[in-house]
Amino acid sequence: MKKSETIFSCTNCDAQYQKWVGRCLECGKWGSIEQVESKKLKVKSVNQTHPAIKTKSLDEIDSMSVKRIQTNMGELDRVLGGGIVPGSLILLGGEPGIGKSTLALQLATVVPNTLYISGEESAGQVKLRADRLEKQETRNLKQQEDSSVSSFKFPVSSLQFASDTNVETLCVTIRQDKPALTIIDSIQTIYSDDATGEPGNPNQIRACTSKLLEVAKSTSASLVIIGHITKDGAVAGPKMLEHLVDTVLYFEGDSQHDMRILRATKNRFGSTDEVGIFEMTGTGLKEVMNPSEYLLEERGEDMPGSVVTCLLEGTRPLLVEIQALVNKTSFGYPVRKASGFDLNRLHVLSAVLQKRAGLNLAQYDIHLNVVGGIKANEPATDLAVCLAIA
Repeated sequence: MKKSETIFSCTNCDAQYQKWVGRCLECGKWGSIEQVESKKLKVKSVNQTHPAIKTKSLDEIDSMSVKRIQTNMGELDRVLGGGIVPGSLILLGGEPGIGKSTLALQLATVVPNTLYISGEESAGQVKLRADRLEKQETRNLKQQEDSSVSSFKFPVSSLQFASDTNVETLCVTIRQDKPALTIIDSIQTIYSDDATGEPGNPNQIRACTSKLLEVAKSTSASLVIIGHITKDGAVAGPKMLEHLVDTVLYFEGDSQHDMRILRATKNRFGSTDEVGIFEMTGTGLKEVMNPSEYLLEERGEDMPGSVVTCLLEGTRPLLVEIQALVNKTSFGYPVRKASGFDLNRLHVLSAVLQKRAGLNLAQYDIHLNVVGGIKANEPATDLAVCLAIA
């Protein structure tokens, strides 16, 4: 039996240490060092004989022969660059309750020959969600929806389901059944017999992702794995997880609003400049075909403290409403609060208005809100914020 030694590894960047340290020297993160067991591997001689591999010129390879899988979800296809590339490994992350599993289940039902593997829910629980989404489609077929919102078709007959958490078993199933698309919910719940630690441990996540990547490349089966995120907004697990996969998608939104934004932070087969916009309803997700109309449909006319500005989300311009409420303070120091806007920028703009525009804001509270749960990070929104406050 191979001996093992105890080492300490950073859960953020995978840097390894012989003893515990409070702060990682590589990435600078505090409290990210965990104890792991590392098996000592026998180093083979570099002079060992191996057969040569067959090489091929890139000019001989036809990129058009790789046909993308169309999801029939226009917003998702937009973010992926035109569809899912066969043999690709996609990581989908997002806050708890934001709708990752709902998006994955709707994707599973619009792509023929899909295998849905859940380590978090039983077959009955997934069927309940599928029935709820199917009722949405039945209702949408009976009544015409608003032109700014589009729903999905929902054929559940081609969807296969399995509930298992052993990655070796899952790999054998994928090789045997040969599904066009496999969805795993989630990477933090599955484990490998070849790795130490509990499911969700950095060693387990690294080993499971490597095995799934090997299956995807060898069988040309596309895989979507769902990942939990930390309080810092990063996918839980080692940073290597994002390096191993082909595409990293983040599903964002505010739990107090219905709008959801899907964006790619990494995409080997397309651009990372596109975003997909959805509406979360009681019966599932709907595509928002006209986001500006959707965001401004309930806006009143000639409202004081309300300004409409244009944001650029990816390559798509969005018209959003910025609301500001300025009120006489009841405390010694004025209150500054912002939703969807950087609070430090609000402090700077307040100081600029007081210094350059002569507004006496030192005795007034300022409450700022970007309608729809949108995060306005562009400097171009500063003028709209100033006008809303003034």
